[in-house]
Amino acid sequence: MSKRAEKLHLNAFLMGVGHHEAAWRLPESDPYASWDVEHFRNLARIAERGRLDSLFLADSPGLMGDPARRPGGRLEPTVLLTALAGATEHIGLIGTASTSYDEPYNLARRFASLDHVSGGRAGWNIVTTAGADAARNFGLDDTPPHKERYERADEFLTVSTRLWDSWTDDAIVADKDAGVHADSAKVRGIDHAGRFFRVAGPLNVPRPPQGHPLLVQAGSSEDGKAFAARWAEAVFTAQQTLEEARAFYADLKKRAVAHGRDPRGIKILPGIVPVIGETEAEAEELERELDRLISPEFAKRQLARLFRISPDALDLDGPLPDDLPSEDEIEGSKSRYTLIVELARREKLTVRQLIGRLGGGRGHRTFTGTPVQVADAIEEWFDGDAADGFNIMPPVLPSGLEAFVDKVVPILQERGRFRTEYTGGTLRDHYGLPRPADSLTAPHALGASA
Repeated sequence: MSKRAEKLHLNAFLMGVGHHEAAWRLPESDPYASWDVEHFRNLARIAERGRLDSLFLADSPGLMGDPARRPGGRLEPTVLLTALAGATEHIGLIGTASTSYDEPYNLARRFASLDHVSGGRAGWNIVTTAGADAARNFGLDDTPPHKERYERADEFLTVSTRLWDSWTDDAIVADKDAGVHADSAKVRGIDHAGRFFRVAGPLNVPRPPQGHPLLVQAGSSEDGKAFAARWAEAVFTAQQTLEEARAFYADLKKRAVAHGRDPRGIKILPGIVPVIGETEAEAEELERELDRLISPEFAKRQLARLFRISPDALDLDGPLPDDLPSEDEIEGSKSRYTLIVELARREKLTVRQLIGRLGGGRGHRTFTGTPVQVADAIEEWFDGDAADGFNIMPPVLPSGLEAFVDKVVPILQERGRFRTEYTGGTLRDHYGLPRPADSLTAPHALGASA
């Protein structure tokens, strides 16, 4: 296996007190940290100390999970990221927002504002949002069909990118003597009329420092991959094996090329949950301690919701039922559903064992070992054309992030695999991605007809 010449990319996925569902039960954990801005400022500074490319906040327009099982409340990402922009200088700031339950104008404005506030460090993790609970918060009885959600998302991105481009880079002239602040011919309406949206424009925020915030996507279904191949510049994904990761990597790069894109312009970052100890035994004991704190009955109910079956159909000490719904019958989280079912079948896991495997990362790869072993695992996938970097998901926060930054990152730096200093000012600089050109190739002046 040859060694890749480029540097790998590392993103810190920050979730409350950690990705392991029982992390909040550890003696040192603060069960109120999920809505404590100082907790997140501390995490952001730790990640920036490690020269990580970016940090990432997940979100949903509904309660995520069972609040009786783990902390369920969370702050709105663009608001929290604005606070983190003031606590950091370099690290990228990626927030999740849904195309299913937002409008393009409001969302384009929020991310343009975050990009200005942060000096060009904003990224948008684009999700289409599954789940009846979220749908009922917006006047719907159930989740819109999977294909329709991605069709809406596609139009949503068309509108958003045109709104970001509705001001040219040189629209503001600020000529005090002439009394002209902006050239009105360079502040343009978009006059979009489509299936899902009618938006006149222009945006009421000038073009973002990055042109467009970095576009990130996390769906791995067929529709999700088609959407990523057209729009995404970074992809957060979940694979359990090197072979699966290689296949996903090759497929998505090929799809990007089919859209006329440079395959290097789409960075693929699988999730990894690193359980780190000074010795293997120490790491394994931490993993066992966390797993002992899982409440299996709560976890079984959550699994049953994903499978769209009754919890009574799941025997903790038996295998998954043979008659689970097919992927085609699942309207939300199709790729995660398939990953979990295949994991259970492939490794012949009982429901209890499956719950333990999912407790740390909800289907993302968990790796338990020493700092050197974690670095080796990262390099293996990177050099094996399975990843351009990783979405780091510490099982416990802040200690898991500190262990990764202080123990694993120096090893990767010593091996020449990761930066020792930031060399650019924007998130696009960190990922080695170009600033997009103005998409309005035939602009018209504000107030003129299309």
